[in-house]
Amino acid sequence: MKEDTSYELCSFCNKHKDDVKKLIVANDVAICNDCVDLCQKLLQEDPVTREHNHTDIDPQELKRYLDQYVIGQDRAKVVLAVAIANHYKRIQNRDPEIELDKANILMLGPTGSGKTLLARTVARYLDVPFAIADATSITEAGYVGDDVESLIQRLLTAAGGDVEKCRRGIIFVDEIDKIARKSESTSITRDVSGEGVQQALLKLVEGTVCRVPAGGGRKHPGGEMIEIDTANILFIAGGAFVGLDQIVKKRLFGSSMGFNAEVKVSGDVDLQKTMPDDLVKFGLIPEFVGRFPSWVSLDELTTDDLVHVLTDTKNSLIRQYQHLFASDSIDLDFENEALTTIAQRSADFGTGARALHSELERVLMPHMFAIKRYRDRGINRVVINREQINNPQPVYKEE
Repeated sequence: MKEDTSYELCSFCNKHKDDVKKLIVANDVAICNDCVDLCQKLLQEDPVTREHNHTDIDPQELKRYLDQYVIGQDRAKVVLAVAIANHYKRIQNRDPEIELDKANILMLGPTGSGKTLLARTVARYLDVPFAIADATSITEAGYVGDDVESLIQRLLTAAGGDVEKCRRGIIFVDEIDKIARKSESTSITRDVSGEGVQQALLKLVEGTVCRVPAGGGRKHPGGEMIEIDTANILFIAGGAFVGLDQIVKKRLFGSSMGFNAEVKVSGDVDLQKTMPDDLVKFGLIPEFVGRFPSWVSLDELTTDDLVHVLTDTKNSLIRQYQHLFASDSIDLDFENEALTTIAQRSADFGTGARALHSELERVLMPHMFAIKRYRDRGINRVVINREQINNPQPVYKEE
């Protein structure tokens, strides 16, 4: 009778157990350590990531993901989700008969309404490199400041130097309204940080081959350069566009000046009714507006929205501070009335969700300063009520 050697040979490479360091046996199958190492190496080298599934992006699934991190702004989430799905369909398009145009996204809305957070969360969902740039820091090439190619340099850095990942990344250009030209008429002086930047961004946003330094930093003669095609990089621009509502209102309701003019009373104008010509009158050049065919307006956050931002988002500020207090074995709780008061005070600042962090720092600072004393005195729970909001102070008296 022949001896069974099934537990002595690797089922994959047929090596004997004496010829390898380890032979792992399970369910009548054996694998040696050499085959395990080979499989691990293949998995590490396999380029298959979530990025390769971008042709099958479900806009509704993306919106549900955004709902976990961003409160409200349903209209913006829908527009953003559809635009993202179509963008990656365009990238994967292999039909030579159909050439899909690039559709970058413009977000209009007050500060603190979630523009940057939406863009950052989309990049996290897609698992692609993400870079943020402030449009006010960009100038035309040759002038003091960052040139437009610095945007690609930042994205390449975010991609860890991986050129292929960089080519599929997302760049968010904030404060885009600040580079509006000073007037609709042509100026005799160069507007190097306004219209000039818009002109410089045109090719970059539409798609061009950009040369950036290999090791980061500024360009210099003789330095190694990397060529990056920006055709598949998605550009998302955002700005508060203060005053745009008046331009839209004037177009919708006309002028009420003159003796015989009819006075037309109207409330706030929804920036979603913005037309390309309104953006041109605001100060964006027509060519630049044309590079952003998808735009959406974000609503100013209400007090209720701010309360939800504090408590209901996946990485809410309340949870962050509770985690900090828990590291000292102290529970941190907030009464509902206190949360509403924080939201109301933050809304008065007019900076949206950005004010929430400052308010929480103000309220919790005395407690965080005394947190070691709490532990020494056996205090293991801190409750923030309305009185603590108005007069923050430690829950013990100094002896």
